[in-house]
Amino acid sequence: MSNKEYKVCTNCVMDTTDSKIVFDENGVCDYCNSYYNDILPNWNPDNNKENELMEIAKKIKREGSNKPYDCIIGMSGGMDSSYLTYIAKEKMGLRPLIYTVDTGWNLNVAVENIEKIVKKLDLDMYTEVVNWKEMQDLQLAFFKSQVPYQDFPQDHAIFAGLYNYAVKNGIKYVLTGSNIATECVRAPIEWVYLNDIVLMKDIHRKFGKVDLKTFPMCSMFKYRLYYAYIKGMKRVAPLDYIEYDKAKVEKELNEIFGWEKYENKHYENIFTRFYEGYYLPIKFGYDKRKCYFSNLILTGQMTRNEALIKLEENPYDEDLMKSDMEYIAKKLGISVDEFITIINGENKSYKNYKNSLSMIELSIKVAKMVGVEKRNFR
Repeated sequence: MSNKEYKVCTNCVMDTTDSKIVFDENGVCDYCNSYYNDILPNWNPDNNKENELMEIAKKIKREGSNKPYDCIIGMSGGMDSSYLTYIAKEKMGLRPLIYTVDTGWNLNVAVENIEKIVKKLDLDMYTEVVNWKEMQDLQLAFFKSQVPYQDFPQDHAIFAGLYNYAVKNGIKYVLTGSNIATECVRAPIEWVYLNDIVLMKDIHRKFGKVDLKTFPMCSMFKYRLYYAYIKGMKRVAPLDYIEYDKAKVEKELNEIFGWEKYENKHYENIFTRFYEGYYLPIKFGYDKRKCYFSNLILTGQMTRNEALIKLEENPYDEDLMKSDMEYIAKKLGISVDEFITIINGENKSYKNYKNSLSMIELSIKVAKMVGVEKRNFR
């Protein structure tokens, strides 16, 4: 964390727990200014772009007409991927294959949400089960490395598996639930880092014991360059072409599918719930709710005062946290005392390990120059 005086944005709720945050003369942070200056002029949440979306749908259907599926969707059971699946099938008229990953941590509510939607929409689903011994070893290695980004192994397995499967099976279009409405404020790199396979391999080399023979791997350069320009894989974000109001979407999903919401974004997963609700804020002082709420403030779905009040609330019931900690420790093959000792170790970051951040930052800079990326990265 930064040693500079604590300060919170006067417009959203991002603050100096992001050590590189910058405020203007009115106390407004660079996340907000980036949104107003770089994102909003090119994305108007009140301007429904359904006609553009339908043109994209026609192209996807045309190019996938002779294949079993014209696109693929990675589904977690969370709101974004659930609504994306509904839009793809019912609004766009596509024939998606639903791809899920069993990392060993999903809650029953997430699994049930997936099953409800897949069954109601009569879709085919493929589930990739990650080798647990490899996942266990990699996640324990990450804890021993003392870095903040403990969800990296799980996130990487999910996205690498999805992209690898799509290319291997000739599915050109990957539909993603990524969207500006709830993700225009990205957590800073010091909180979550990026898809850096060099970092992952170095941490595992130092602290791991099991060979990652089957663990899904795909670097950012592989899927953004090789898969995109050589293999022709296209990523499409349909939720940016429609009105995407969180409260309305939750209500619609519940009424149509009986979908159940979670306490916080990404809490459909036991490991992520513990990581975001306890590990990050207690060990590092990073509260990702500040990013989530700031997104909703900027897109008019929450007031700043509402966000400040919610931030005063404990994000994680203490009894549930203790139960989750015991469960996670047991699944990782260590005692709770060993787990606590690891968590209380000296904090470290990507700077302590081999990484390819300079190359990733260069690719992001190029993406922003050509207009592919508008959001603020640091």
